[in-house]
Amino acid sequence: MDDTLLSRIEDASLNASAPPQQRWMDGWLVRLSPGKAKRARCINAVAPGYLPLEQKLSLCETAYREAGLPMVVRITRFTQPAGLDGELAALGLGMLDDTRVMVHPALPAEVPPPMPAGLHWAGLDGAAYAETVGALRGSPPEQRAAHAQRLALSPVPYHGFAIRRDGDGEVLACGQFAREAELVGLYDVFTRDTARGQGLATLLCRHLLALAVAQGGRVGYLQVEHDNHGARRIYERLGFAEAYRYHYRQLPAA
Repeated sequence: MDDTLLSRIEDASLNASAPPQQRWMDGWLVRLSPGKAKRARCINAVAPGYLPLEQKLSLCETAYREAGLPMVVRITRFTQPAGLDGELAALGLGMLDDTRVMVHPALPAEVPPPMPAGLHWAGLDGAAYAETVGALRGSPPEQRAAHAQRLALSPVPYHGFAIRRDGDGEVLACGQFAREAELVGLYDVFTRDTARGQGLATLLCRHLLALAVAQGGRVGYLQVEHDNHGARRIYERLGFAEAYRYHYRQLPAA
């Protein structure tokens, strides 16, 4: 995959995760959402800037301290300057997470399989989706509220759905997609603990991707932890392949 496509995917993922609490600081996109997702509460160094690194970090530390959040810096293949990761490591910022961006370069137009007996497909608006996935994850109320706010104000519309059980309506799996032009990102795919191993995540993703393709989606992307082997196998079976990785840097005291 060429860097032009991957750069557009990186831009699309930044747009799709944009919180209202963000600001520019000398080439850094500083995000200060109180939600769970690190991508909405981290620094993205998208331009070199002019200030000395330690001065810029000091300004950012103040902003994060005032927001009541730890300062986290996201490092990707597009981070500027290219040596920033090593400079942060030398200053004592430890590495967090190992996330892979997976890409499907040519999503097929297909009719997804029907829902199994006893289950049905349901759409969820942003507030309902944030509450639903937050409850499944056990997220505290303030993180659910921040997620709902981010979805409501996102510059890229989200489309959230759930697989529910007939009768009591319990959500067994949920997921959402954000489409920007022909680029489609899958986000917050989650299966209830008691419903895992039944193929629901695969079924959910096939339905989400079919809807996105019907809207004009052609290229799919998603982010998954490197050690989430079960999810990676699902996405590989759907035709996604690893394209690039990213991680975070944070002071150990935080």
